[in-house]
Amino acid sequence: MTKIQEKFDLTGRAAVVTGGVGLLGAEFCRTLAEAGAAVAVVDLNAEKAAAVATDLQKSGHQAIGIATDITNQQSVNNMVEKVVTTYGRLDILVNSAALDPKFDPEAAARGIAPGKFEEYPLDQWNAALKVNLTGMFLVTQACVKQMIARGQKGSIINICSTYGLNGPDQRIYRKADGSQPAYKPVYYTVTKAGVVGFTKYLAAYYMETEIRVNMLTPGGVYNNHDETFAKNYAAKTILGRMARKDEMNGALLFLASDASSYMTGNNVIVDGGWTAW
Repeated sequence: MTKIQEKFDLTGRAAVVTGGVGLLGAEFCRTLAEAGAAVAVVDLNAEKAAAVATDLQKSGHQAIGIATDITNQQSVNNMVEKVVTTYGRLDILVNSAALDPKFDPEAAARGIAPGKFEEYPLDQWNAALKVNLTGMFLVTQACVKQMIARGQKGSIINICSTYGLNGPDQRIYRKADGSQPAYKPVYYTVTKAGVVGFTKYLAAYYMETEIRVNMLTPGGVYNNHDETFAKNYAAKTILGRMARKDEMNGALLFLASDASSYMTGNNVIVDGGWTAW
C-alpha cells in the first residue's frame, strides 16, 4: 500500500451510518467497510438493516445491523452503547437518515404529499423537522460523547443536499403535458439548510480537538425516475445527467479518512455542476 493509499485506510476504526439501508446509505456502509472500517448499519427498519449487514459480512467485512429510531433519545443511546460494546470504539459518524420526498416510481405508494406550499400539511412539516434535524442532533450528541470519552479522533459527516444551498426549481417536476402533480416540499430545503448551520456550529465548537465535522452534498441520484423528470434534471447539470448511486462514495471516504485531515466545517459538493451556474 502506498503512502497516499494509507491516508484512506480505515482499518481498526468503527463507523455508524444512519439511514444505512437507503439508496446512498447502503453505498456508504459498503464503502467504509471496504476501506477497513467496522460498520454499524443503523436504520428504523430492523430487517433491512440486518440484511445490509449480512451482505457485508458475507463479503468478509465487519458489520452489524441496529434498528434505531433516531428521534427517540433512548433508542439512539442504546444504539451507540451496542456499537461501543461490539467494536470498543466509535470513530466515524455518517448522518445520512432523512425524510426525502423522492420522485421515483415508489413515491406514490409511500403516500408522499404533492408538496404545494400553500397546502402543505403541518404534521408532515413537523415529522420532517423531527427526523432531519432533531434526529441528527440526537445521534451526533450520543456519538460525540464516545469520541470524547475515549480521546479518539472523530470524523462526522452530515449529508446535505443541493436544495440546502439553493431553492428547488419546481419546473423540473412538471410532466411533458405541462401539468405539475408534485413539488419539492418546503421542509426539505429548510432542513437541509439547517444541516449547513449544524455542521458549521459543531466544527467551530470542537475547535482544539481532533473531532472534525464536514458535509457531503450529493446532487440528484438516478433511481429509475420518470423519463421526463430525469431529462429535466439532467438539463440543469453541467455534466448533463443524474448521478449514479456509487458516485458519492469517493467523497464520503475522503471525508471519513485521514485524507481530509485538514478539513472541518466544509462542504464537498458532488452534483455534476448543478450549483456551478
